[in-house]
Amino acid sequence: MNKFAIGAALVMTVLGATSQAADPKPAVVKPLLTEPLTGVPGKEVTVLTVEYLPGGASAPHRHDADVFVYVLEGAVVMQVDGKEPVTVRKGETFRESPKDIHRQSMNASKTEPAKFVVFVVKDQGKPVTRPLDGG
Repeated sequence: MNKFAIGAALVMTVLGATSQAADPKPAVVKPLLTEPLTGVPGKEVTVLTVEYLPGGASAPHRHDADVFVYVLEGAVVMQVDGKEPVTVRKGETFRESPKDIHRQSMNASKTEPAKFVVFVVKDQGKPVTRPLDGG
């Protein structure tokens, strides 16, 4: 699969995982890079930015990857199953393991946007995000 197709699939996957609220505000996802990892056969890194508009959120999902988040603007509420939700602010980080269920990912503000960069280390050719079976 070429980089454009992977990027397009990524955008559609993340946008398809937006909040099921009465007034959903879809995430703005910009794929930046997908490259194989040198010396780590079968693995690649994907880098992208995600912007949540005020009140924006994603439905629960999983990544099946090591995910590293760095908040560029605003604040986001993140939660994986088995842990309490945390508010991650500008300049702070959040990490998910390949087995985590990303239960909550939302803009902490109803009036200001939030933007973060995501680094994903995953199996080559696999999707960055996938919805949970049954929601």
